[in-house]
Amino acid sequence: MKLNQTKNKFVSNHPKFAAFIKNFFSKKIEAGTIIEITVKRPDEEPVTSNMRVTESDLELLKSMKDIMSK
Repeated sequence: MKLNQTKNKFVSNHPKFAAFIKNFFSKKIEAGTIIEITVKRPDEEPVTSNMRVTESDLELLKSMKDIMSK
């Protein structure tokens, strides 16, 4: 229940990002997919990192997808 309320608040606060994540999870995620993220804190340079999805990552990503679809 609390997780769902927290998720709903996040979606309300960040509708564009939530739509981006929903679109990401709407398609099959396959091993070999590259996920890249950039974080920009106030008064700091952006930091970017990426990962190549492995077979062992797929279970975690499925769990994240399940949370986002509730």
